[in-house]
Amino acid sequence: MFGFGSKLLLLFLLAFPCGLISVGQVYAESDSAEDTAEDADAAVDEEEDEDEMVVEEDQIQNLDGGEDDADEAAEKLVTSHPDADTTIIFTAGEEFPADEIVRFLVGFTNKGGQAFTVQSLEASFRYPQDFQFYIQNFTALPLNTVVQPQAQASFEYSFIPAQPMAGRPFGLVILLNYVDPEGNMFQSAIYNQTVTITEREEGLDGETMFMYVFLGGLVVLLLFGMYQVLETRTRKRIPVKIEKGTTGVNDVDISWIPQETLNAMKPSPKTSPRKRTKRAAGVDQ
Repeated sequence: MFGFGSKLLLLFLLAFPCGLISVGQVYAESDSAEDTAEDADAAVDEEEDEDEMVVEEDQIQNLDGGEDDADEAAEKLVTSHPDADTTIIFTAGEEFPADEIVRFLVGFTNKGGQAFTVQSLEASFRYPQDFQFYIQNFTALPLNTVVQPQAQASFEYSFIPAQPMAGRPFGLVILLNYVDPEGNMFQSAIYNQTVTITEREEGLDGETMFMYVFLGGLVVLLLFGMYQVLETRTRKRIPVKIEKGTTGVNDVDISWIPQETLNAMKPSPKTSPRKRTKRAAGVDQ
């Protein structure tokens, strides 16, 4: 019995380390497989990121190329023809009041040997620090006028600056668009300067109204003070009348008083001291 138990114990001691070694190998193999799979996924992700970066770079290059093309096309449109000469005159001077009509005349001179077709005239207010930003864009005036060689033409245009723009500087850009007989587009910048929108002088603003109200109140106070002073002086000059009672009997109705009472009320005649002395002497004698 003891020998059989010792054999089982020896067998267990031999089998247990072998099992631990096999389990460790299995875990190691699984970990290595997972690491390999993660490395493969990371490689695939890196390849995808590289592909996306290449695509984005290509798109950016394409966009840059498109912007360059657009800029080149815009530059081609903005250029003016050497045989075309333009002038501008503001009818009311170079003043730009807000919420009022501003009119100007544009002259176009064809100095070349081919005709030009003036298509439109446009104007706009732009940000003074960057003329690419539009602040107020006015409606383009269609002209469609043919100017023959060695001829001139004039055009009138008007616009109204917005009221909120008063008191601020803006860039005024006036452009004239025309084409030659071959259909080539040209554009002349007739006016391209910074101007200041002035405020309207007509009407009453808040400050002016307050000033008028203040002056009116001051005048009313002055008139009231003068009235009080004059009234006080007038009262001092007018004498005060004191009412007195009746001083004579004739002014009083005494018909209702008995005659005996009236006789008693009459004063006795007064005598001089000499008569009193003589009368007293006669009485003594």
